[in-house]
Amino acid sequence: MIKKILVAFDGSQESDKAFTLALDIASKYSAQVLVISVARPPEPPIAVEMGAVLEAASEYYAKQAGGLLERAASLGISPRFEVRIGHPAEQIVLLANEEDVDMIVMGHRGGGSFLQRWRLGSIARRVMNYAQCSVVVVR
Repeated sequence: MIKKILVAFDGSQESDKAFTLALDIASKYSAQVLVISVARPPEPPIAVEMGAVLEAASEYYAKQAGGLLERAASLGISPRFEVRIGHPAEQIVLLANEEDVDMIVMGHRGGGSFLQRWRLGSIARRVMNYAQCSVVVVR
């Protein structure tokens, strides 16, 4: 049975589709929904800039969350949102383990240029390789 679902949300169309699918699954199984958004730190990371990155990311994702909350509320779901700083795949897997989620739902491709994706590798692929739970990748 699915009791807790983690959705990776970066504001992209793919992550919006992932959120929609997670809501559908959660409504069928009465599951909790946890949404993670990850901001990448500056290179090299500097403590002063990290606070600014987290603050800016929190503001950005708070604006994005408004529409998501309305959609979830219409189904009687109250998702919890969390913003973290780090590599997205690492933070998604860490939170999934911390929260003992049953499923991760994420989009296939999020933001970033082709060069960024090539250099960093596929986030979805890394999550699938390291997650201890089921991973659904939405296209």
